[in-house]
Amino acid sequence: MEQDEMMNGMPRRERAVMYKRTNNCCQAVLLAYAPELGLPEDKLLAMGACFGSGMGSMDETCGALCGAQMVQGLLKFTDRRMNPQASQLRAEFEQRCGATRCKDLKGVGSDQGVLCSCEDCVRNAVEILEEQF
Repeated sequence: MEQDEMMNGMPRRERAVMYKRTNNCCQAVLLAYAPELGLPEDKLLAMGACFGSGMGSMDETCGALCGAQMVQGLLKFTDRRMNPQASQLRAEFEQRCGATRCKDLKGVGSDQGVLCSCEDCVRNAVEILEEQF
């Protein structure tokens, strides 16, 4: 069974998790919204390529959150600043996941351990988008 057939009827958050198994967190969120975004998969993969692992170093913002904010802008931009919407998405992500920085989420250099797995970061990012739309 092809991946597309297998994901038919699956909730978007779970499709995103499936995409995460072969892509980075940002790409997984973008691919979950491919039909609505109207962009070819190869362009979405390229758009999100540098945002995995906290922008490539684990020191920066989680790729799932970056991807969610990209989707938010691409689907909701109406020629006005989107800082309030982006801030709301970021705050909700931090509340659900425990942090926004990849290193913190993965517990690197911390005694707390993993706060949120990559799959759960992707799942939470998509769920927040679904609630906002």
